[in-house]
Amino acid sequence: MNLNEVMKFVESEYIIINNTPCELCGGNFLTESVGLRFDSGKPENITLCICEDCGHEREFSFRAPFIHPMSGEQQEELN
Repeated sequence: MNLNEVMKFVESEYIIINNTPCELCGGNFLTESVGLRFDSGKPENITLCICEDCGHEREFSFRAPFIHPMSGEQQEELN
């Protein structure tokens, strides 16, 4: 993926978050933190959000095909 495609991919995540109402009160979610995790070797972009009305927390998980895990050989070079 080139940079433009990555940016569109990430933008689509925020469109989903902004169009998802809080399941408790119907309010809007605000982004609290963003991170990355690997689930069974597959990268996921994790966004923790909080409802601006009631404070309910929700974690959004999106696949991250633009992240490629480093092999053991590459990791050794960084140490």
